[in-house]
Amino acid sequence: MLSHPLWFVVLFCLPILAIILSGHYAGAGWKTGVWAASLGVMGAACSANAARCGRLHCYLTGPFFLLMALITLLYGVGVLPLGASGWSAISLAVLVGGIVLSCVPEMIFGRYRENRAGTNGHR
Repeated sequence: MLSHPLWFVVLFCLPILAIILSGHYAGAGWKTGVWAASLGVMGAACSANAARCGRLHCYLTGPFFLLMALITLLYGVGVLPLGASGWSAISLAVLVGGIVLSCVPEMIFGRYRENRAGTNGHR
């Protein structure tokens, strides 16, 4: 799915751009909606890609981005008290967590999750 550049732009680049722009130019209400939706799109795309191609990092980043979307939503509506620097904490967690989960597990365990048939995820 993500080997096509247009899908990559739509499912990852545009949501990241929306998060960056709304982080600088939007109020808390808009920021909550944009960040939660963007992280949700990225999480769903990673999860779908994990099921299709078996890349190890997709199995980790999908749930991570979905969890961060939920945390963003709960913080934005005032349910989760993260203090005055909550948006900074969320953005740092998304940035560091996304990078670490995308790179480190595959450096340690390889790119593809072993499936039941014993192949390495290439289909």
